[in-house]
This record gives sequence, C-alpha cells and structure tokens, in this order.
Amino acid sequence: MVTITDTAAEKAKEILSEEGKAEWALRFYTAGSGCCGPSYGIDIVEEPSKGDKTLEKNGLKVYIDSDTYKSLEGMNIDYVEEGEREGFVLTGGQPPSCGPGCGSSCG
Repeated sequence: MVTITDTAAEKAKEILSEEGKAEWALRFYTAGSGCCGPSYGIDIVEEPSKGDKTLEKNGLKVYIDSDTYKSLEGMNIDYVEEGEREGFVLTGGQPPSCGPGCGSSCG
C-alpha cells in the first residue's frame, strides 16, 4: 500500500488551489531509470490515465500509474520544508539497489 501523509495532502491541495485547479489531482509516474533506480515525476491532472490507481487523503486525489504503484509499494508520499530542501518526497520502503558500475554515485 502507498500512503499519503496529512502534510503532503494539505500542501498538494494548497498548490492545486493556487493554480485554480482545486478539483484536480496529482499524478505520480516513473520518469526514467538509472543505475540508482527509478526517478519519479508528478503532474497536475484533471482525470486519471487508463490503469491508474487512485488514492484519496483529506479530499485530495492522487493517481499513480500501475507500474509505478508496484515500485512504490510500502512507501509514503510526504512533503518536507527543511531549509533549502522543500518538496514532495518518498519515504519508507526499500532503497533502490545500485547496479554494477555505479561506484559511489548512488546514495
């Protein structure tokens, strides 16, 4: 199961409202992959794509494509504001394993 924290839900609703799209949703997808594992993207969308899983938290809808949902299993979608580090983050779950030839580029 993928969960959304209260903080992430409230921040997402704030962003959607500021964009004039309060009834829209966030959509998470896999944006690419490298030796350190996948990278994820976030879009603001009006409707889910075919096959998307739908999560709801505090009135926020989040769509996640089915392949991405599998890779996020056991993770939390959170929002952090820590100095220069601000944005949506994924926490929990298993970190990606580094493939051969990665050296110290992962981590």
